[in-house]
Amino acid sequence: MISTSYIVAMFKTSAILAILVITTMFLNACSMANASAVAIPNPKLDAPLATTKGEQKAVFAGGCFWGVEAVFDHVKGVSKAESGYSGGSADSAQYYTVSSGGTGHAEAVRITYDPSQITYGQLLKVFFAVAHDPTELNRQGPDVGTQYRSAIFYSNEEQKRIAESYIEQLDQAKVFEGKIVTQVVPLTAFYEAEPYHQNYLVNHPNQPYIVHHDMPKLANLRKSLPELYKE
Repeated sequence: MISTSYIVAMFKTSAILAILVITTMFLNACSMANASAVAIPNPKLDAPLATTKGEQKAVFAGGCFWGVEAVFDHVKGVSKAESGYSGGSADSAQYYTVSSGGTGHAEAVRITYDPSQITYGQLLKVFFAVAHDPTELNRQGPDVGTQYRSAIFYSNEEQKRIAESYIEQLDQAKVFEGKIVTQVVPLTAFYEAEPYHQNYLVNHPNQPYIVHHDMPKLANLRKSLPELYKE
């Protein structure tokens, strides 16, 4: 019997796999270049580190949730990262429905973190520097559609203020070649994705999509932000 995760992988990356058969080495070089980390400054506006341990949540969308989840799983101060859907309603928050691009959802990741170890602004730095390309509109690499849009789903006014200030700071500094298109919108709900999407990189480290599009993000996190990286 073919597993659900296998069907999902084939559905998501069939075009990529066809190309890989012919040009594996070329794609590997291109993927590494495209996934290169961007050197960005710390946010000028940020929440201070909390004086006591606690638990807060942040929700980001930056293309396929497999890689975004994997990146934040390796960030110090993060206790949990979950793949899911935000921006649409509960009745259509299923992978194949969301993949149509017509439900209003974005593939998103909910991050649980300790604000005494890492700030919201530092999470945003990871999000912009290595987790995705914030200048791509309604796509990330080979994945095209509004479900792959760049978005920050804020849960309070402080998160909104920090996110908007940081985007303005990065745009003014011309850190990226293009303008940041990341949406900053209120979080109405987060719907956890199907179990086979959780820890996808850990469970499928040799899957071609993971190898060529997500593994380089972890390498870039380790190299460019070692102070925030954990094994």
